[in-house]
Amino acid sequence: MTEHTQISRRDLLGTSLAGGFALALGRMASARSSEAAANRPNIVFIMTDDQGQWALGCYGNPEIKTPNIDRLAAGGVRFSHACATTPVCSPSRATFMTGLIPSQHGIHDWIKNENVGPRARCLVDRFTLLTEVLAQNGYRCGLSGKWHLGDSLHPHKSFDYWFAIPGGSSPYNDPEMIWQGKTEKVPGYITDHITNHATDFIEQSGEKPFFLSVQYNAPHSPWDGAVHPEPFGSLYRDCPFDSIPREPVHPWASANINQIGDTKTLEKYFASISAVDAGVGRIMETLAKKGIDKNTIVIYASDQGFQCGHNGLWGKGNASNPRNMYEESMLIPLIFRCPGMLPAGAVQDRLVSAYDFMPTILDLAGLSMPQGPRYAGHSYAPLLKGENAEWDDVIYGEYGRTRMIRTAEWKYVHRADGGPHELYNMILDPREDRNVAEDPFHKTIRIELRDKIDKWFDQHSEGDANPVGQEYHRPE
Repeated sequence: MTEHTQISRRDLLGTSLAGGFALALGRMASARSSEAAANRPNIVFIMTDDQGQWALGCYGNPEIKTPNIDRLAAGGVRFSHACATTPVCSPSRATFMTGLIPSQHGIHDWIKNENVGPRARCLVDRFTLLTEVLAQNGYRCGLSGKWHLGDSLHPHKSFDYWFAIPGGSSPYNDPEMIWQGKTEKVPGYITDHITNHATDFIEQSGEKPFFLSVQYNAPHSPWDGAVHPEPFGSLYRDCPFDSIPREPVHPWASANINQIGDTKTLEKYFASISAVDAGVGRIMETLAKKGIDKNTIVIYASDQGFQCGHNGLWGKGNASNPRNMYEESMLIPLIFRCPGMLPAGAVQDRLVSAYDFMPTILDLAGLSMPQGPRYAGHSYAPLLKGENAEWDDVIYGEYGRTRMIRTAEWKYVHRADGGPHELYNMILDPREDRNVAEDPFHKTIRIELRDKIDKWFDQHSEGDANPVGQEYHRPE
């Protein structure tokens, strides 16, 4: 050996000791990581499709029967002013899962052609999803129900359990579902199938914490021909539906006008929600039997609101042309329950958005947001816990070329095509009956809110290099 290649026994011993020390440190770090993961809460995220906030007993509807969801609210925190970022499904769901707004993630309307077949592709695979961060920190992730973010056939972003609806909606009876990489017709009622797989996932859970996404298609259409099992099928046969306003058809109404005031359709809309409520009850029972209900954060939400005649419309943001941002389209039910971590029976009135969801969930799990685009949202975990926290009570929304700002007092809707613009005083006019956008007396506030919209979207619109959905101009 030359002078430069000679290695002494002392060097070898030192190298061995250093290597052993590094290995020991690695094992200790791994043990600490495993211990930290084991102490993190489980998370069950239950989401419905097209459910107005008004369509729950705990939100003040005396006609709809939702005892299990009402108990969830009684044992946790209910938000009175939680809003979707976009009042239509795919972009809203993408925001929940990415923490990004449509002008960042690029999905601007419901996904039609990219779910299955030759054009199938995952439309969020270039972003870091909530589930990806959780999986990297010891969580097992499962999906039962709707995906609707492209390529439904394959599990995405760290999901290892995948029972999925192929497209954006499904028949209630004998649906086609994706399981273990195959699409097959499954006899029976879809709500029961989604619940069955959700409870199977929970029962199979081990020592690792888990994130379970339970995505019901109810109360989404189709309503015609849907047969809901008893007792739900006849539950609302004699309901007067006094909780539904009788209003003239809106002049912008562009879809489902014949559904407005149709009692048979309302019966099925309500029945599908009560069937989901029974599923929520089964999920809660499974958590209790497993002995993990006190270490599980259970969240109930919807992807966006829905109007069953409210404002003279039937549907969500695309029930009208131009697209609407009415409260019934934007407001979603949002309930969190976790005994010991969160107070029981609390109502939180602050304005929060779907883009706040991902930072909140990660915060509750003791994790940080990933590096990436300029995220619009902030964690409302302190609000959930009843802590004093600064919160600006300003949220933003968009749907194609329509943008919105909502404050505690005002809502302004700006349409880039030249209008019509809308301005409502949400304290004096909570039903949005009097549009004062063209009122000279309110010109100053309109200009101020328009300026805020421009500045906010300038900050949070980078990265929209692959827009999807803007060509779709009809409801699902």
